[in-house]
Amino acid sequence: MIRKLKRRFIALAMASLVVLMTVIVAGMNIINYNTVINEADDKLAALSVNGGMLPFMQNDSFGGMQDDSDWAGPQSGGNASDDAFDDDDWDAWIDDDDYDDIDAATREGLYGRGKPFSSRDEAEETRFFSVLLTAEESVVRANTDRIYAVDDSAAAGYAKKALEAGGESGWVDEYRYAVTDEGTMTRITFLDCSTSLAQFRQFLRASIIMSLAGLLIIFGFICYFAGRIVKPVAESYDKQKRFITDAGHEIKTPLAIIKANIDVMRMDLEDIEAAGKTIAAGDGTRDPQPDSAGAEATENAGNISEYTASLSESLGDIDSQVDRLTSLTNDLVYLSRMEEADNTLTMTEIPVSDIVAETADSFEALAAERKKTLSIDVAPMLTMQGSIKEIEKLVSILTENALKYSPEGDEVKVSLRKEGKTVVLEVRNKAVDPLSDEDLAHVFDRFYRSDKSRNSASGGHGIGLSMASAIVTAHGGKIRARSGDGSEFIVTATMPA
Repeated sequence: MIRKLKRRFIALAMASLVVLMTVIVAGMNIINYNTVINEADDKLAALSVNGGMLPFMQNDSFGGMQDDSDWAGPQSGGNASDDAFDDDDWDAWIDDDDYDDIDAATREGLYGRGKPFSSRDEAEETRFFSVLLTAEESVVRANTDRIYAVDDSAAAGYAKKALEAGGESGWVDEYRYAVTDEGTMTRITFLDCSTSLAQFRQFLRASIIMSLAGLLIIFGFICYFAGRIVKPVAESYDKQKRFITDAGHEIKTPLAIIKANIDVMRMDLEDIEAAGKTIAAGDGTRDPQPDSAGAEATENAGNISEYTASLSESLGDIDSQVDRLTSLTNDLVYLSRMEEADNTLTMTEIPVSDIVAETADSFEALAAERKKTLSIDVAPMLTMQGSIKEIEKLVSILTENALKYSPEGDEVKVSLRKEGKTVVLEVRNKAVDPLSDEDLAHVFDRFYRSDKSRNSASGGHGIGLSMASAIVTAHGGKIRARSGDGSEFIVTATMPA
């Protein structure tokens, strides 16, 4: 139990940390990725309103949307050189006042998240290309002057992919694109985001690696301190088990003495009752007594007989309760020993099919006495590593429990089958009263009883299923209780074959 508690504590702590670290790492990387997208969209918006070009590629400092025939720069053969655009022109271009002629929506797109370029150097380093298409999606011209990895043919291919993807913006490979309507034409501007995406991926890998390393370190700390955290619980539980074991042994002695005294008292009562009958009948050696004396003797003999019968009944009740208390004590000691951490059963290869069949068969008479039928379905030739004594006790507990808590005329079914690498022992019976989920969740708790069918009137003391659970656990298996529609009670024990 303590090991299970420790494992659950570690699992819960690590699950909480994993969730927390996942949220943090995912949140940081989502923010980082959105930053990459937002910065790319800002730059694309600035390029789009400038005809798919930087400002110094135009004939004036900002200029209006010009025809493609006016591409500037030495590579394009335009009618202006880069020197025509100086630093003052750049400062004017990034000033809000120079965007008065731009519509409000575009202006909000450009400045809603900050300036598109912080300096001319950043603008010079920007790699992009644009493609102008007709309404029929025919390529009119592609401008690849600001990028060397893409030629005009490749640019046209990227444009077609962007049109197929749809939308006003998106991704084609590592290029972020924006679609702009220019009258009867459509311009698609692509921005190379490979550097930003590489940095994003590098940060993603680093954050994942650091998170995993942190989790491993924290896992080590939790494993180290988990023992100390559950130590008070373990000590308390060990004391409880030792108390049950010691108290059980101490209780056995007075119970044995009480049992012996009951037997002595019964013999004394038999002697008293026999003496009373002798007095009433006369021993044949004395003269006949007067009628009055004989009547008195007869009356005294009757009183003695009535008194001894009453005492005999009381002694019978005491004897039955002593037996019940002895059984409870033995079961508690057994359960305590089964749950001890250092308790190891002697496991051997056992014919579990034969054990289950023979043990269940022994309850045929009890089932008939209680006007119930016992159905046994055991797959032949099954074996497992286990203890014969404990498996016999497991079958006895489950079968007796089913016979005890089922209605008259019910059919109790005991079955054993093999599923994969496990053997499955199942006992099912009709429930006297409907079983709730709460009942099923606690049936393996010590002394648990539902309000109706599982009460003390049935003669049990509420730890049989706890013992069954301890036996299955000691064999490395699992046990569970279920009820399909509330009318059945099904206990399934799964153990390694």
